[in-house]
Amino acid sequence: MPDMPFRPFEDSLDPDGALALLREATDGADDGELFLERRRSEALVFDDGRIRTASYDAAEGFGLRSVRGEVTGYAHSSEMSEPALRRAVETARLAVQGGGGTLAGSPTPTNYRRYTDGDPIAGAPFPVKIDTLREIDAFARDLDTRVVQVSATIAASLQEVEILRPDGLHIRDVRPMTRLNVSVIVEQDGRREQGTAGGGGRVLLDGLIDPADWQAKTQEALRIALVNLRAEAAPAGVMDVVLGPGWPGILLHEAIGHGLEGDFNRKGSSAFAGLMGQRIAAPGVTVVDDGTIPDRRGSITVDDEGTPSRRNTLIEDGVLVGYMQDRQNARLMGVEATGNGRRESYAHAPMPRMTNTCMLGGETDPADILADLADGIYAVGFGGGQVDITNGKFVFSCTEAYRVQNGRVGAPVKGATLIGDGATALQKIRALGNDMALDPGMGNCGKAGQWVPVGVGQPTVMIGGLTVGGSST
Repeated sequence: MPDMPFRPFEDSLDPDGALALLREATDGADDGELFLERRRSEALVFDDGRIRTASYDAAEGFGLRSVRGEVTGYAHSSEMSEPALRRAVETARLAVQGGGGTLAGSPTPTNYRRYTDGDPIAGAPFPVKIDTLREIDAFARDLDTRVVQVSATIAASLQEVEILRPDGLHIRDVRPMTRLNVSVIVEQDGRREQGTAGGGGRVLLDGLIDPADWQAKTQEALRIALVNLRAEAAPAGVMDVVLGPGWPGILLHEAIGHGLEGDFNRKGSSAFAGLMGQRIAAPGVTVVDDGTIPDRRGSITVDDEGTPSRRNTLIEDGVLVGYMQDRQNARLMGVEATGNGRRESYAHAPMPRMTNTCMLGGETDPADILADLADGIYAVGFGGGQVDITNGKFVFSCTEAYRVQNGRVGAPVKGATLIGDGATALQKIRALGNDMALDPGMGNCGKAGQWVPVGVGQPTVMIGGLTVGGSST
């Protein structure tokens, strides 16, 4: 039955036989594990007055890994059976030809739980979800006559994983995820603009389908759309920029966070490689990656190698003090694994990935930071962005931004992009607000073709001398 707990060693595989095959695959290796997963997901999209999409997906399988030095042997299958596992052993063992490895010890188990193990898909009846989407559509249109289109999405998933280590350690984790998004398009005098709001986390749907929650999200989406409706062309040039709290931390995540992942630094391809213990940011700047925050989108009780998540300080008072590590890169660099070994699914090998990456707050009132901005941009919302890990160069588009002159927030601007590089931006941070906030729960991170859910956060931050791409005046 789909709603029964995932128990592969009771339903599909003999536990003793699976352990024997895992030990065969990792004989002579440095590390390895058997990762088993079942994932179910549901997405409902209500667009332009009708249900546009109603999808349900279910998948399960295993991934078998054997690691020796820098070489990884990995095999996976959607068939949960002993013959499939035997075939996988042959592939995984290609990494350990010649043997000679010393098998690493297992991570220390944890009794902590960072989120519920409830099923968010089954937690709310299907008709209730549909009715909620219809109510969102009607509510948005009643808010303002300029609303011409509404799109609302409810998504829920449940990932169940089991990890078996060669020494017999058996780790289980159940990971729920929910999200509700609202997008509103408004039109006035022939001009159309859009606003989007949403969020969620490793929680059940109860809170998200509460009218108080979705009405607030809908009002926020409308507010952003109306702001953009009166936005002027963004200026272009080098200027100081103030970033708002919360979601603008996505710039930190992309421009800096990836450069602090262990694999890029071990290989020397990160802009921060070889700088451990050196000042890489302005005094007062502290950055952490914290997978232990309850119920957050990026949180994990254990990573996909079985290492318990933890709060890792990456930059402390401007000094580089740590990287994010999976087991393989940690071993090769002679440091501890940090609980950052993550994978998209059983079909992927783990690698160092972020969880919830945040810049901690300072002591300055955000109003004072804006008052000190003589001529620049106040960026509150961000859309897509790109970054080059090797040099930290980034380009980010703003979805909500304002022109600031002589400390006064003026007209909203449209088409603003922020251009710079992470290493320089860190050094040019001039002020940190006392309003550190986490994003509402909507981040996904891509790396080497794998996507995982993440969180970001930061206070109001002033950065000096970023290039703003827009329309020159």
